Amino acid sequence: MNVIYILWLRSLKHWWRSPAQIVASFGQPLLYLIGLGYGLGAVFEKAGNGSYLQFLAPGVIAVTVLFSGAFSGIGLIWDRQFGFLKETLVAPVPRLYVMIGRTLGGATVAMIQGLLVFILCVIFGFRPTLLAAVPLFFLTMALVAVVCCAFGTAIGSRMQSMQAFPLIMNFVMMPLFFLSGALYPLQGLPAALKAVVTVNPLTYGVDGMRGSLIGITHFGIPWDLGVLAVVAAVFMVLGAWSFSKIEL
Repeated sequence: MNVIYILWLRSLKHWWRSPAQIVASFGQPLLYLIGLGYGLGAVFEKAGNGSYLQFLAPGVIAVTVLFSGAFSGIGLIWDRQFGFLKETLVAPVPRLYVMIGRTLGGATVAMIQGLLVFILCVIFGFRPTLLAAVPLFFLTMALVAVVCCAFGTAIGSRMQSMQAFPLIMNFVMMPLFFLSGALYPLQGLPAALKAVVTVNPLTYGVDGMRGSLIGITHFGIPWDLGVLAVVAAVFMVLGAWSFSKIEL
């Protein structure tokens, strides 16, 4: 079990020692908050839906966790070829422990970045209306982080090229984000789009965060948490199986 703690702690140290990564994590959220939050705010209010910034902020936090967690897989490729993981894989420890340690480390980093973006949203004018439900917000964020990190691990375990990983992940992540309801309400969607949105795991993460912060939910927080827990378990099993097939 010590290897889980070591890999978890190493992920935190690696992130903390990369100031450029910390600063860069604010770039995309700032773009959405300023470009969309203020740019489309008047249109959203005229449609009778209230403040767009209040609606958008949980989605911005979710996309931060999504990309931070999923792209932790590129670190797996680097470590497997040149770094600490190369020695860990040949050590007499179960690979499942290695995978769990990396996934939990990546998920913790994703949650920290999500928390920093939450603070950024508050600075820009976002105000949570359900302070008592904030623990549910962190629980939802943790489940989203685990789902994304396990998915990133599963993809990274099957790839050798660091250059191809971002291309493939963007091909997957961008549709997940835009079809999650992070930028628009889920009511009144066309049937085909509604079907796609319903099977998107990130939809339930966004809905759970939005429901726990401002009380607007489409599916209900218990359902959101249940779906995320099941998907997290499935992706952890998939990531563990994929990780066990790594060949040095």
